[in-house]
Amino acid sequence: MTASSPSPTPLKLSVPGNEVMAALLGPRDELLRIVEQAFPATDIHVRGNEISIAGTDAEEVVRVFEELVTIARLGHVLEPGSVARTIDMVRAHERPSEVLTAEVLRAARGRSVRPKSAGQKRYVEAIASNIITFGVGPAGTGKSWLAVALAVQALQNKEVERIILTRPAVEAGEKLGFLPGDLSAKIDPYLRPLYDALYDMVEAEGAQKLLARGLVEVAPLAFMRGRTLNRSFIILDEAQNTTPEQMKMFLTRIGFGSKAVITGDTTQVDVPGGRSGLDGLEPMLGDIDGLAFVHLSSRDVVRHRIVADIVNAYERAGGQPRSAR
Repeated sequence: MTASSPSPTPLKLSVPGNEVMAALLGPRDELLRIVEQAFPATDIHVRGNEISIAGTDAEEVVRVFEELVTIARLGHVLEPGSVARTIDMVRAHERPSEVLTAEVLRAARGRSVRPKSAGQKRYVEAIASNIITFGVGPAGTGKSWLAVALAVQALQNKEVERIILTRPAVEAGEKLGFLPGDLSAKIDPYLRPLYDALYDMVEAEGAQKLLARGLVEVAPLAFMRGRTLNRSFIILDEAQNTTPEQMKMFLTRIGFGSKAVITGDTTQVDVPGGRSGLDGLEPMLGDIDGLAFVHLSSRDVVRHRIVADIVNAYERAGGQPRSAR
């Protein structure tokens, strides 16, 4: 792909190959419309294998198309979500072609697990290079999902002997005692998101085999007390709902050959009294070698775009909705 002189003279891009151009535009020019809507002050005209771009944001639009062409030529399918994230990353002076093509794991049925934002890529790299990684950010940023993917990868590569998935069983508007069943049945709903992530990676049958063989353990945080966890990949999810005492207990369970990932969202604290074990940790632990904090934001949300808008609205409101009048 080549680009010529800067605006106001239209920039012209030559796209290599009809297949790449078709991927770039999308069915009925669906993907082209996303770029046009994102840059309303820029005119984009397609003729054959050439794209002509003129207007205020022409140079930025050129970079968007260059990145999309690189992604498409590497064999990755372009779809509305990836185009929107490419636009966001280019605006932030990031290289989406380096982010969106980095494979973390080949999951069930041949699906690739990849970071979908620059923040997610930093998170994945931090987990790979540290013993303990804290992933802090809002819902939908892939904190738990990517951590489970990396845990499965480590187990498959025989870097660890087992995966341990844990969460605090903190009541969020419901009383645990009123749920039906025995203790196991009462706790299971709290652990369901971790099961779901595991099923995404190895499917239900594969997950059941791993659980039956003891290669994967899913348990509430209280069951970690008194243990030393060697050669394990340990994920503590919803860590904002630990108490400071529980967080210290968990961090001191980590043994030789183990790796731990702690995920949480400090805007969703349900622990009684609001004393979250996640608050205030970074100033205290941030200088320790082999330990990293990665902060994700609404820019890293990979659910429906409305989720990022909701996260932003709550952040503007100071984290809490105004009371009804």
